[in-house]
Amino acid sequence: MFKFKILSLACIIFIFEACGNNKTSTSQTSVTTEKPDSSSSSKTILFFGDSLTAGYGLDDPSQAYPSVVQNKIDSAKLPYKVVNAGVSGETSAGGKGRINWILKQHVDVFILELGANDGLRGIPVSETIKNLQDIVNAVKAKYPDAKLVMLGMQVPPNMGTAYAYSFKAIFPELAAKNKMTLMPFLLKDVGGVPSLNQKDGIHPTAGGAKIVGNNVWHVLQDVLTGKS
Repeated sequence: MFKFKILSLACIIFIFEACGNNKTSTSQTSVTTEKPDSSSSSKTILFFGDSLTAGYGLDDPSQAYPSVVQNKIDSAKLPYKVVNAGVSGETSAGGKGRINWILKQHVDVFILELGANDGLRGIPVSETIKNLQDIVNAVKAKYPDAKLVMLGMQVPPNMGTAYAYSFKAIFPELAAKNKMTLMPFLLKDVGGVPSLNQKDGIHPTAGGAKIVGNNVWHVLQDVLTGKS
């Protein structure tokens, strides 16, 4: 089994406000970039996201959904290791600002999960699109052979029907433009379900994170096995 560590933090889409109020800074987080053994041919999957990816509030960082994906990879005996680059409160602009540093880690599969905090702040959709496209462009330029995956997000109706509709459309449109594999909504089957979220009603429990991880795996496994 490949060694890896997973960071901590997470936000749920249905109650964005708490995610925005989380003040954890990037200085309190780190990215695991452990190299495989020299005899190994393992490849790297980079999860680039916000607190939802990082796994906020879980008892053990290894309960975050990227860790669940790693367990699936190990069980399938596929030669990949997961690197969790989730940072609490990250916006698309913040991601754009740190992407070049993150790409010092070799990437074979790049998984993008950003935008929730843009929605919280009511940032114009056009700005979010530009920032996410710039992130994707940076990955393509540095690792042109990397496979790309987009994890879609949504905002609640109280952000305004027009804004919510336009925001939701960001992810399938960018995925199609850049030939990325798309998971339409990361929190499918978990968002808004009390039993799958922590006591604050915001952050997924270990059980919720496991469901998220399983859903991501269903999308990712075809990418890793060459079926997508």
